[in-house]
Amino acid sequence: MIVKRNPDEFQTYLSDASNYQGSADAVYLPENEEEIIALVKKFNEDKIRITVSGNGTGLTGARVPEGGVVISTEKMNKIIELNDCEKNLRVEPGMILKDLQDYVEEKELFYPPDTTERNCFIGATVATNSSGARSFQYGPTRDYIIGMKVVLPSGETISIRRGEIFASEHFFSFSTDQGTKYEFEIPQFEMPDTKNVSGYYCKANMDLIDLFIGSEGTLGVITELKLKLLPLNEKIFSCVVFFQTEEDAFNFIDEARAATQADRSEEEIKISPRGLEFFDKRALNFLRPEYPAIPEDSCSVWLEQEITTREDELAEVWLALMRKHRARAENSWLAMSKKDLARFKDFRHAISWKVNDYVVRRGLRKVGTDVAVPIKSFRLFYQWMIRLMELNGMEYVVYGHFGNGHAHLNMLPGKQEEFIQAKAIYADICGEAVRLKGTVSAEHGIGKMKREYLLMMYGESVIRQMAQLKLVFDSNRILNIGNIFEEKYLQ
Repeated sequence: MIVKRNPDEFQTYLSDASNYQGSADAVYLPENEEEIIALVKKFNEDKIRITVSGNGTGLTGARVPEGGVVISTEKMNKIIELNDCEKNLRVEPGMILKDLQDYVEEKELFYPPDTTERNCFIGATVATNSSGARSFQYGPTRDYIIGMKVVLPSGETISIRRGEIFASEHFFSFSTDQGTKYEFEIPQFEMPDTKNVSGYYCKANMDLIDLFIGSEGTLGVITELKLKLLPLNEKIFSCVVFFQTEEDAFNFIDEARAATQADRSEEEIKISPRGLEFFDKRALNFLRPEYPAIPEDSCSVWLEQEITTREDELAEVWLALMRKHRARAENSWLAMSKKDLARFKDFRHAISWKVNDYVVRRGLRKVGTDVAVPIKSFRLFYQWMIRLMELNGMEYVVYGHFGNGHAHLNMLPGKQEEFIQAKAIYADICGEAVRLKGTVSAEHGIGKMKREYLLMMYGESVIRQMAQLKLVFDSNRILNIGNIFEEKYLQ
């Protein structure tokens, strides 16, 4: 096991892609579960705080330590077992998502979760229940986790398989691998009927595995995962469609979404995108230096659909929808090869890293929304956000998963005074999302940067219930303290 005690050796572990900054006394890089168990037991006995570190691609400060020590799983990055027949994969938590997806695709298999930054650890994507562009069709990471092994703060382990341990209403009773019994109630509150990763996942009669998914490292340290895989379909219809007006782009998205949900006979060619993403004109202007082929005065929709039959007819159905909504068909981009597919994916992901780079170069923290609201409210909510930007004279770009009613509005402050203004605007946006029965975080989690907005969303009573749930597992208050809720609730 590698141990880094010299601060000059571990500065990269003290921030993430949001530029949130922290501090630590040492960084530990265990190579197996036994070493993690030994570390957790020791630090629990000594009451030394542990922050479990992902690969630094997160945007909420969740992996950033605030004192204590860091445990990084980067050395635990191996494939344990691929089961071709049952289509599942056992893997260690430090494996890079891109490497995992490349590996299974070589075997003609498919792991759908597709985060914007694919250099993340697979364990971190489970800890935050990440999603991404393909979640429009395939849903979040949660839907593909069928087993996991977790080291609890006591140093004991629990091996969880989906479908084996359920709550009785809101009450759990189960034992660790070593025989220690846990009995507790989970919080009772209503989660929004949107894409959502805000706080603990709690429902009556829920599966235990879902409690740990999205818990942001606060309940245990993941040491092994079992993932569900699907057959790979390499035939993809992919297009970046440009529009002159946002009204036309929104109408296109709305009709594509409605067509996806509509019943069709087996003979009909069905619009069924796995991704449906929007970029406003400002976002495209931000990208144009790297992508000079972007037409002027345009917004765009990027879409992907797997081709199962009659490729030419599928293309014609989409082209008819583009014409109906006045797309700039002559300027739009259609993928004709695997190289084009990769290029379009890079285009989709480029806006995020460019915004991150813009913020870091100015020495500020990212101020980008992760809100989602019900589809029926989404268009008016979007228009309200844009008016808010204009009233405040704030520079911004908008992109995101508009098929899911999920927007990333990134403000671009140039100096500290504008950053403070942007933070106030961000709070207003979160408040409006909550009022509309939406969420303050649809895919990135809460971490340390969004705790006040989770409080806004659920209220103090629910936050205290969540804190009490953490204390069931972590009575010494050592594991990822500060994620999801402030330490003051752990009393």
